[in-house]
Amino acid sequence: MERSGKRNKRESRKQPPMILLLGATGYIGQAFARALRSRGERFIPLSRRAFDYSKFDLLFDYVRNIRPRFVINAAGSSNYFNVDSRERERLEAFETNTVIPQTIARVCLMTNTPWGHVSSGCIYAGAKVRGNGSVRIEKDLNRPEVRRLFDEHPEQFSGFTEYDEPNFSFRCPPCNFWEGTKALAEEALQGAEQTYIWRPRIPFSERDEPRNLLTKLQLYPRIYDHVTSVSHLEDFVRACLELVERQAPFGIYNVTNPGAVTTRQIVGMIQRILKPNRKFDYWAGDEEFYSEGAKVPRSSCILDVTKLLGTGVKMRPAERALQEALQRWQPAEARRSGAAREFNPLVVK
Repeated sequence: MERSGKRNKRESRKQPPMILLLGATGYIGQAFARALRSRGERFIPLSRRAFDYSKFDLLFDYVRNIRPRFVINAAGSSNYFNVDSRERERLEAFETNTVIPQTIARVCLMTNTPWGHVSSGCIYAGAKVRGNGSVRIEKDLNRPEVRRLFDEHPEQFSGFTEYDEPNFSFRCPPCNFWEGTKALAEEALQGAEQTYIWRPRIPFSERDEPRNLLTKLQLYPRIYDHVTSVSHLEDFVRACLELVERQAPFGIYNVTNPGAVTTRQIVGMIQRILKPNRKFDYWAGDEEFYSEGAKVPRSSCILDVTKLLGTGVKMRPAERALQEALQRWQPAEARRSGAAREFNPLVVK
């Protein structure tokens, strides 16, 4: 028995280092867990309910002891609150979106551990527009003349790159509090060693879930029409993991499906493919939307993914990804029967 125990210890030492996944219960965290599991990766999924990784000493000791080969921070506060939110919700957003990434960065620096942080592409507003031999930034893509130009000549529009300063942040108002905390985190992480910063933009997939853009659009009583980049959730996660596997240079990456779409285009696909038994109504414009609907500014932007594609990572065009997600749509009711078999990221393995 003693010899067998020693052999098992030797074999466990030979196992490849695992990945540590923080924020494993969230929408994006669960997608990372599914992807890692399907790849046969050894990983530890953690939620703050199971382990409070906001505490530097706890996280430092944990990372130093298990020695993961990579850390993924998929934790993030929900952006559901509005201008009337209680102070507690704002403090939670600031801690989760701004403070915790800095804690993880310190731990990873001190333990020489590479890591990736899920940020947000919503820290930008607008796009770059080419015309008359020059390029200008249009921050408001819903201005009637700008929107008409996009509808007629979308090829004249390009997105913000990783080298452009965020223009929807506390330093460049107006912005909402949630995006402000995301931009602040990126500012604090500038120059961090062995760090990836991944920017998704309005995630969607074929899985009917509350955080899915396609689910939201089918439930909204009225639709806010705007121009945007989008990220297929599984495409986003796969691209992030591929960057790690390819040992791509550390730094910031916009991780969206190439191209930009309008909300009306997406709704048109929903009507054509899913044929829902409802009529879709739209807000008349920004004035009506912000006076009767939203209470805080919303980001509408296009992101450039040239840097990502330059690493060899492939991404489906946005329209194709949306169309295929709707063709493979999995209504929530149809998935409930298998819910008990779903991986539970609260369980730490």
